[in-house]
Amino acid sequence: MGTGKSTIGKKLAERLGRRFIDTDTLIEKETGMTISTIFTERGEAHFRMLERAAIVRVCKEQEIVVATGGGVLVDEENTWRLKESGTIICLTATPEVILSRVQSTDDRPLLHGDNPLGKIRSLLAARADVYAKADLTIDTSLRGVDEVVDAMCHQLKTTLRI
Repeated sequence: MGTGKSTIGKKLAERLGRRFIDTDTLIEKETGMTISTIFTERGEAHFRMLERAAIVRVCKEQEIVVATGGGVLVDEENTWRLKESGTIICLTATPEVILSRVQSTDDRPLLHGDNPLGKIRSLLAARADVYAKADLTIDTSLRGVDEVVDAMCHQLKTTLRI
């Protein structure tokens, strides 16, 4: 969360001439509920089930750029599906930058309560091993959207020859 997945994903899709899909937006449209409401009323396990179904659907698509929620790779099946269907790019940022980007919103259910910075650090630490499975990792802490997209395109062309 707060690394720019949706904003950067849209810009990357535009640059590559591909369609953009945000799995959180897809889930919200299909359920008629916000992600925060799903977490509150149905729980995280229910959200993860919806997320897995969304990943199954988007992985059947071709020539797209997908933004997923930050926890999607925790599910090994999601990771496998995403790797089989394309390139996984992990956007990162420091905990302090993430907090500064998300603190003014109330739609981050995993950060509700006391010490959101501590929760961000804990989430990043708990997910470090799964984030390391990404094909490319780019830190967005000190970069603007266009700079990140430029770096992504460069790495995709040179590293993966896409």
